[in-house]
Amino acid sequence: MKKLILLFIPLFIIACGNNPEVIEDMGDASFQLVNSDSAEVVFPDDFEGDYVVMGFIYTNCPDICSLITQNLVKIQKELNYPEDVQFVAATFDPVRDTPSKLKQYGKAFGVDENFTFLTGDSTEVFALMDSARVRSQVSFTQQTESGKELYFINHSDKIMVLDKQAQVIFEYGGSQPMIPSLVVEDLNKVR
Repeated sequence: MKKLILLFIPLFIIACGNNPEVIEDMGDASFQLVNSDSAEVVFPDDFEGDYVVMGFIYTNCPDICSLITQNLVKIQKELNYPEDVQFVAATFDPVRDTPSKLKQYGKAFGVDENFTFLTGDSTEVFALMDSARVRSQVSFTQQTESGKELYFINHSDKIMVLDKQAQVIFEYGGSQPMIPSLVVEDLNKVR
């Protein structure tokens, strides 16, 4: 009997590998945002029933945000544009990242279906960032000759995956070049 039980333990452990540990449950959260078409979006409610691969960016970023966005696009392509996975890039700079600005940014990256850019009222955006444990802080501010304020933001480098119940099940450093293959591998294990 002991030998029989010992034979089943490895099978049980392998089978449990498809159920990742929940990092954060966002299922009870509700954030009133807008997408790049200026349509209202309730996050995560409007995505429930699909997996969500989500990155955090701002369009004036001089470095890693473009890499995060590129990684989201690569993941989408490597998964062959799946119908059960939504791709989301949320800004933490809602003052400058208006829907039209996000639409223009998305076009520059050739985003496709199932890809949503989110912005909104500062209170809602910052509440989402707190819930997702994304930190940001203005790091440089300068007034241009024309009187326009120029600023840059230090921020978390993050892509996360939510399951169909809006639970965060994976988190990654979003700008790293190996991230797309890791996300694809992890999603293929749970889908």
